[in-house]
Amino acid sequence: MSQTSSEQIIVLYDQECPFCVFQMKLLTWLDWFNQLRLTPLTDPVAAEKAPDLTREQLLEAMHCITPAGEIHRGARCIRHLGMKLPVLIPLGLFLYIPGVILVAEKVYQVISANRYRLSRMFGCRDACAIMPSRNKRQDSPNLRQ
Repeated sequence: MSQTSSEQIIVLYDQECPFCVFQMKLLTWLDWFNQLRLTPLTDPVAAEKAPDLTREQLLEAMHCITPAGEIHRGARCIRHLGMKLPVLIPLGLFLYIPGVILVAEKVYQVISANRYRLSRMFGCRDACAIMPSRNKRQDSPNLRQ
């Protein structure tokens, strides 16, 4: 059951961040029904689909854009994706418990602000090189390494 690009959720990510690239590679394996279009911030689609967001805002957090045009950011993006990918449904449901999303947003902000440092600490660049992506035509060439 493959979806067309107009029906997919667009996930915007920082392709210069090894931690972010690792997460996107992981998502390629969890996206069993081809629901996501993983798109680096430098792709023209990012500016087209999220014209009101500045580059700084996009760099602060991962964003996803639904086919209806709704934009979810940071922990709310993770919650939205969690409800769309079967393996992540328990996480998505957990993030819907009242108050949990507020804590998750704070945790997300700390991780996001330190993602380059975390990448170096955990050797994410090496992990990204080892972990293959599941190749999907519409995904960024940055993921197909």
